[in-house]
Amino acid sequence: MNPTDLTPRSPFALPVHESRAAHFQFWPKRVPHRLTLPDTSLWQNLAVSALRYPHKPALVFFGKVITYRDLQQKAECLAQYLRGLGVKKGDRIVLNMQNCPQLVIAHWAILRANAVVVPVNPMNRTEELKHYIIDPDAKVALTTSDLAEEVARASDALEPSLRLGHLIVTNFSDGFDLAHAGEDSPPVAWNDWLSGAHELPALAGGTVHTWADALDNAGDAPELLVGPGDMAILPYTSGTTGLPKGCMHTHGSIMHNAVSSSVWGGSTADNVTLAVVPMFHITGMVSVMHASIYSGATLVLMPRWDRDLAGRLISRYRVTNWTNIPTMVIDLLGSPRFDEYDLSSLVYIGGGGAAMPQVVAQQLFEQFGLRYAEGYGLTETAAPSHSNPPDATKQQCLGVPFIGTDARVIDPDTLQEMPNGEQGEIIMCGPQNFAGYWKRPEATAAAFIELDGKRFFRSGDLGHIDADGYFFLTDRLKRMINASGFKVWPAEVEALMFRHPAIQEACVIAIQDSYRGQSAMAVVVLRASHAGQVTEQDIIDWCRTNMAVYKVPRVVQFVDALPKSGSGKVMWRLLQEAQGQG
Repeated sequence: MNPTDLTPRSPFALPVHESRAAHFQFWPKRVPHRLTLPDTSLWQNLAVSALRYPHKPALVFFGKVITYRDLQQKAECLAQYLRGLGVKKGDRIVLNMQNCPQLVIAHWAILRANAVVVPVNPMNRTEELKHYIIDPDAKVALTTSDLAEEVARASDALEPSLRLGHLIVTNFSDGFDLAHAGEDSPPVAWNDWLSGAHELPALAGGTVHTWADALDNAGDAPELLVGPGDMAILPYTSGTTGLPKGCMHTHGSIMHNAVSSSVWGGSTADNVTLAVVPMFHITGMVSVMHASIYSGATLVLMPRWDRDLAGRLISRYRVTNWTNIPTMVIDLLGSPRFDEYDLSSLVYIGGGGAAMPQVVAQQLFEQFGLRYAEGYGLTETAAPSHSNPPDATKQQCLGVPFIGTDARVIDPDTLQEMPNGEQGEIIMCGPQNFAGYWKRPEATAAAFIELDGKRFFRSGDLGHIDADGYFFLTDRLKRMINASGFKVWPAEVEALMFRHPAIQEACVIAIQDSYRGQSAMAVVVLRASHAGQVTEQDIIDWCRTNMAVYKVPRVVQFVDALPKSGSGKVMWRLLQEAQGQG
């Protein structure tokens, strides 16, 4: 080996075959094809930014500014408190919050405590939350006061050995200052859940702690024991089977996409990022939060979407970067007050989860000179595995393989590579890929294949590559509904619906939704004992009580029987095709 050759010797450094290198002609010239990553834990990214920019705003939230030094100190205090609760290296800790400073503080505190973040969608209800306590063996959870009762109820319903031992609860008001919010003030409609007083719940067999107590300690933070190979994040994803599976991500896999997202977008410490995509979701967590903290950028936080609040925040803070879901852009452009907002500071706008309508993308370019850069990725790939080059975007396109990523299209049955232009399953190999599914060795083995000496993840998505090396999504092997970027897995919704005493059978399919793109529809067979006693709306109302709102079927249809194959399997495709989405 030439002693001056510093090319990393890893499976990810293997040269990309020339036939798959067409996209490099459109590659940003300032961006390397592969990166040399920090050989540290994710915590060091915050520590370094706090050292470099101690007085610079890290977080802005309804009139309150938290500097990088403040953020580091608060995270260290909370890490020390977690150690006092018995948290050890590798322990999994549930983090159930919407976007707010406390989510960021808690996320980094868990990492500083050498533990593993289990991000949970705050829209989940009691029945769903049980799984996020049991499966990762979580004994500690952090949440906001509006959700605390739901978390406690889920824990209380479990066997004593499976319950949470500690629940740390914060009020949203711990993170903002409405007296100084001015134009930042939240919509009046948010007052009940954002500013309302919520009593702390009891926790059977455990202890509930306030946010103030958790940050009120002056002890030293734990010794930092984790590095790139240790597990850092355990986000959950569903699939063709009912219960969600935990995706084991190391400090190294998250580090790759945090650094890559920063480099790809040309991020600097002077970036101001609007953080409205949820940071419990892999995209908001990695491409927004982790990438911004690595760069020393400022995060302007929104806990929920509101088009006029977004317009005011972009204008007031001169937001430069905005990762979003296309429906957010459509909504903002449709605001009657849109002319009052100044979007001239934006230099990057992009996102994923759904295709951006061509007419809207064209409006962004003609009115603001902005090219909407769509990307693609999964929980298993720590968000982006593909992205459109910012200066060479194609509309309604996944983009090109991300930094350090080898992506291909194969025949899902023969596993042979498909020629350009022909449909097949998208597979990817890169340092951002997860290590495997938590406690699911068989599912892990099925998710990967080896090709040319590399370990590729099978996405389950069908697509093709054009002559320029750009990837396009055409269909899915997996049953999945895409509702405004949220993935709805029919098997999971069905499993929840079967708990209703009136439901004998249920099949969940996708229907067109003019705003969300797709929504869920449930075709239901009632038990004979309940026929005529419940209505379709009764089922919908029950679903709203027992599952996250984005999973709730918008339509329920009662039938006498579901179509089945000779082996007794429900032929969901027939029902899907009847809706014109087969």
